[in-house]
Amino acid sequence: MDMLKDLESLQFEYGVPEENRTWLYLQGRSRGLIIEACAHATFFCKLFYVLRQSLDENQISMCLSSGSCDLAIPDESLKVGIIGGGHLGKQLAQVLLQLVPIPADSLRISTRRPETLDELQKVGVQCFYHNSFLVKWANVIFLCCLPSQLPNICLEIQSSLEKACIVFSFTAAIPITRLKLLLNHTNILRPQYQCAGDFVNIWGTNKEIATALQDPVILRATCPYSPAGGITLNIKWLEGIFYAALNTCTTKSMYHSSVLELLNQLFLSVHFKDCGEDRASCPKFQLTDFVSKVYAKNLPQKRCSNIW
Repeated sequence: MDMLKDLESLQFEYGVPEENRTWLYLQGRSRGLIIEACAHATFFCKLFYVLRQSLDENQISMCLSSGSCDLAIPDESLKVGIIGGGHLGKQLAQVLLQLVPIPADSLRISTRRPETLDELQKVGVQCFYHNSFLVKWANVIFLCCLPSQLPNICLEIQSSLEKACIVFSFTAAIPITRLKLLLNHTNILRPQYQCAGDFVNIWGTNKEIATALQDPVILRATCPYSPAGGITLNIKWLEGIFYAALNTCTTKSMYHSSVLELLNQLFLSVHFKDCGEDRASCPKFQLTDFVSKVYAKNLPQKRCSNIW
């Protein structure tokens, strides 16, 4: 593509009539949305990859300290499934493999045309067409399908969804309330992007998404609430991330004090300059950040499975 950079007659814009050129910014916006989506999915997967490792280490530590260690401790490696092998699904898979990085044997894709994913299959990613099988296997499911396909897919997979499985939907036309009904499932994340009127195209055109996400300018623009690039992310997404993390801890029946300590380690590992050497003064998550004060008073020793 770089060879065509200076050949005006071969550029996309060349074939667009003059009266329609005011809409060309939509091309850059579309690319920006895909880059943002891949960036936030990468953050999510990297966070939960580390979280599950921490839970595994915590379980082993408790097991050894109690003297009743069960050698059959389950493997907590993150297993990611993608439903949809179109442009977004392929780009997302490549980014997760390169930037999390997720091992190829921990990533699988279900699509109606698995034969189009030769490059991913060559590196060890299993590609097939069996949505319910994928859902039974995965800890996280990314929905990268068309809105018209989603109702049938939800009907197909809803009975196979484990309660702890996190569904991350990129199907923008279907609101999360509708998704909950279609899937009969509540552990769902759906990012909502807002596009500013004064759009500035900083997203480039020819770079692969994984390469673009290593550009400092583009990387800073993917910060959820940064106005750079004209695309921002609704704060509800970050709230959903916190509760998804809490739900993951719930499956391990951790005490809420241990859960809060783990969240502080994961999310608040970078300290403000004002903290100085006195790290005790740094902001930390409290129980009342997630439940009401009245409810929290009655839960000094209960496990998080009774809280969130």
